[in-house]
Amino acid sequence: MSLKTPEMLDQEIAAVVEQLAPALRRREWLLCTAESCTGGWMSKVCTDQPGSSDWFYGGFVCYSYQAKEHQLGVIHDDLIEHGAVSEAIASQMALGARRGSAAGITVAATGIAGPDGGMPNKPVGLVCFGWSMIGGRSKTASEVFAGDRDQIRRQTTLYALQGVLDLVNDA
Repeated sequence: MSLKTPEMLDQEIAAVVEQLAPALRRREWLLCTAESCTGGWMSKVCTDQPGSSDWFYGGFVCYSYQAKEHQLGVIHDDLIEHGAVSEAIASQMALGARRGSAAGITVAATGIAGPDGGMPNKPVGLVCFGWSMIGGRSKTASEVFAGDRDQIRRQTTLYALQGVLDLVNDA
């Protein structure tokens, strides 16, 4: 199977954001992102849409361990035990973003976008996700994406925001 082009991924991302905006407005929820490997890409695609201030709170870009700890309240010992690329840390990032914002739902992504940094148990392309919603509902997931750094980051953004849309629609 061939990889999708950046243009194809960007179109899919834009389509999800177009569906996400009214879904969040209906619930009167704001979205907040907690991003590591995407470096703010999720926030960027949300704010590409005019009127996003109605439903997008903002985002945290927390690349280093220290930023995850200080900005999102990720537990240092858990970072040491699990590493930043783990569902445990993605969950803490999402919860920290919700606690640090007025958002009804948050999404976190932490992963290895490459081209280096992979290990046998954590390959390049591995991304861990966390979502946290008002009322204490949370979810985590992991995916391994193929492609170069840019393709992995785009796929991460798409997966994360599709996850938000699915949770908002199911709430």
